[in-house]
Amino acid sequence: MSREFAPEYIRSLKAYSSAKSEKLTGSTWLNANESPYAKEYALNLDNLNRYPDPQPENVINAYARYSNLSYENILMTRGADEGIELLVRTFCQNGKDSIAQFLPTYGMYKVTAESANVELVDLNQALLINASQSQLLDSVGNAKLVFVCNPNNPTGDVLPLSRIEEIVKACEGKAIVVVDEAYIEFCEEFTAAGLIEKYQNLVVLRTLSKAFALAGLRTGFVLSNPELINTMRKVLAPYPVSSVVAAIAEQALTSCNISSVRRQVSIINNNRATLINQLSACKHVRKVLPSFANFVTIQLSDKAHIATAMESGLIMRPFTLYGEDNWLRISIGSEQELNVVFNWLVEING
Repeated sequence: MSREFAPEYIRSLKAYSSAKSEKLTGSTWLNANESPYAKEYALNLDNLNRYPDPQPENVINAYARYSNLSYENILMTRGADEGIELLVRTFCQNGKDSIAQFLPTYGMYKVTAESANVELVDLNQALLINASQSQLLDSVGNAKLVFVCNPNNPTGDVLPLSRIEEIVKACEGKAIVVVDEAYIEFCEEFTAAGLIEKYQNLVVLRTLSKAFALAGLRTGFVLSNPELINTMRKVLAPYPVSSVVAAIAEQALTSCNISSVRRQVSIINNNRATLINQLSACKHVRKVLPSFANFVTIQLSDKAHIATAMESGLIMRPFTLYGEDNWLRISIGSEQELNVVFNWLVEING
């Protein structure tokens, strides 16, 4: 019966397949770019009978200090994914407007566009690197939103800040550039947050899911100029952030915890370098992509090696890239978890 009521563009949708939706069984999970570091937080559950603050002031002020911005520049959302959805709902007209993305990239831009009946303009990632401003504008066309994932998922590469600024400048008066910085803590020097006061068409997306080790909390932030933020507030649900989420997020954004996060990031980056060295030495690893995030993407000589890993309980993220289905994304886990990867490499090396 639902098919009779749902519009055609909804009926034709294919649900996004996240790393957790595949119902796999295993003992070592390196498929969702999660942090290996869990932390306990204190909770006061006495006020659950009351609605939460729609935009918790303490949390947003803490994030403002962390990002060197002001309260007026920040909107708190249920993960960066809600930020993506909110941008499309706010600035794109159903059945009329379009957004642009640069492939390969994060899958939620496509899912959001299709579910909102907004046209998706697929462009080659190479345009981000070497296209002139006029070439970039011609390629983007009439897109209202231009999504740039930096560092990019699933490839792990990063654009320098100077290039991000060129892209934002090229789109001034034409489109809003959305820089998705879900992985920026692993290379903080590349953040575009410092450009927000300079450009009115820039939005930066952030999350606590990766470096802050709070993937289960579903907490994100939209950073932009006050005019765009206030416009998005009109579309945001009345109570998007629960009081439990706000309480944990506030604790996560203390100066003490931020220092702890940065130490953990340093360990993860060192572990990433070690993993890259091990992968590069494996004869069955055809290619190792440079990475500035908490994962490494590789191309195997044969995708059958992925099944070998799964049989031993090692779960990583296989996918198709550049038309070939022998690619694998490996999250940077703890030293113990990475030892499982090293043992797998020894096994497939024979």
